[in-house]
Amino acid sequence: MRVVSWTLAELAGPLSAAVGDSPDFRVLRPVAVDSDDPGGLTFCESRKYLRQLTAHAAGAVIVPPGLEVDRPHLIASKPRVAFETFLTMCRRPLPSRTGVHPTAIVDPLAEVDATASVGPYAVIEQGARIGAGVKVFPFCYVGENCVVGADTVLYPHVVLYQDVKVGARCVLHAHVTLGADGFGFRWDGRTQRKIEHVGGVLIGDDVEIGASSAVDRATAGATAVGDGVKLDNMVQIGHNARIGDHTVICGQSAVAGSSVLGERVTLAGQTGVADHVTVAGGVSFAARTLTTKDIPDPGVYYGVPARPLAEGLRIVARLPHLHERIEKLERGE
Repeated sequence: MRVVSWTLAELAGPLSAAVGDSPDFRVLRPVAVDSDDPGGLTFCESRKYLRQLTAHAAGAVIVPPGLEVDRPHLIASKPRVAFETFLTMCRRPLPSRTGVHPTAIVDPLAEVDATASVGPYAVIEQGARIGAGVKVFPFCYVGENCVVGADTVLYPHVVLYQDVKVGARCVLHAHVTLGADGFGFRWDGRTQRKIEHVGGVLIGDDVEIGASSAVDRATAGATAVGDGVKLDNMVQIGHNARIGDHTVICGQSAVAGSSVLGERVTLAGQTGVADHVTVAGGVSFAARTLTTKDIPDPGVYYGVPARPLAEGLRIVARLPHLHERIEKLERGE
């Protein structure tokens, strides 16, 4: 693999930065601020992080105007944004080639755009449509009547069961499953009877879904994920749920069936929304928060059950004192 490197002078233009000194200093890769990599480039946004930077030996740093540092550096009005641009420059896409690999199986009744890539051992079933510039990596399964929009990427082992529509410019990471049956059973007095799920899944444009996450098919109709939604690894979206545009859901969280999240909702890690619950747009859940009731007002919530953040924190702060009082009462003090 060819090693790519850049001088600070070469990076100044793409990063919208100016060279502080050492324009010929060469960097190899982005690194964290606490790195000792002599070929690394990091960033320091303010004096708050300067001590951490100076305690380590990263080769070069991006700083804001007026922040003096002891090593080669670039000066940018927004160091974090400049560093994000550098991260993009360093990204190495997984290898793929336009066309259908000889080991892939594409049904004659499927449509694959000539500019798409279908990797080894992928399967495209009848009625499926693969759009322009789509990348289907090895061992993916695209089921009957599924649609994959232009420039979307399906990483290895992604599974689309049936009747799944994925918008344009989406990214589905490894082992994402869209369109598996919803978790629906009914006790008939003797056994749990399965409720069939015959609906579909609708994924909007510019959606990214993390590894091993799942969006279940609807009982009838469609489970819907809006434009710009970002789902972390191991997120579960239940049948007939609706996720509003630009919502962010962090790892190990779950939204149960028939729930509705508004636009720009943020669910931190290990949070939960019970079935048939509506959460207003602009709501944020702190980690490990659960709601079983509708939340009609925007704001930050915390606890089980979910409460406004300040109230939830007060309750948690009181728990040790309540425990101590109960122990004293039990001892008769």
